[in-house]
Amino acid sequence: MLLRICSAAILASLALVGSAQAQSQLPLESMQIRSLYRVPEPRDEFVRQCAPHMLGRWAHPEAVCGCLHDHAAATVDDPDLRQALLRGISETGVPTIETDWVPPSKQNEIGPTFTKIAKPTLQCMFEPISN
Repeated sequence: MLLRICSAAILASLALVGSAQAQSQLPLESMQIRSLYRVPEPRDEFVRQCAPHMLGRWAHPEAVCGCLHDHAAATVDDPDLRQALLRGISETGVPTIETDWVPPSKQNEIGPTFTKIAKPTLQCMFEPISN
């Protein structure tokens, strides 16, 4: 009888230790699973789509695309025009806005938007990368 009680106690303690270890590993495992399905950052996704259009034109296509995202597009305050500009750059590698990408009420702002982004765009494309 004493042997059965001791065996049951040992099995119960082993089960508790195994359960505690499994629970302590659960957050790590769930973080690993979440990292596998992590949604890319918008800037990273933009650079990933833009860079292939820059290959052969620029020595550092990722840097040019990142600069365009950070500086040229950051000067555009209107969210519809900014989104259209980012779409144009990521799809073509150059600042482009199709008229059907913005609401009709904002289509007359396309020209002034290009004037606004001209200097930052040229700086991104032609000034050397500074470390």
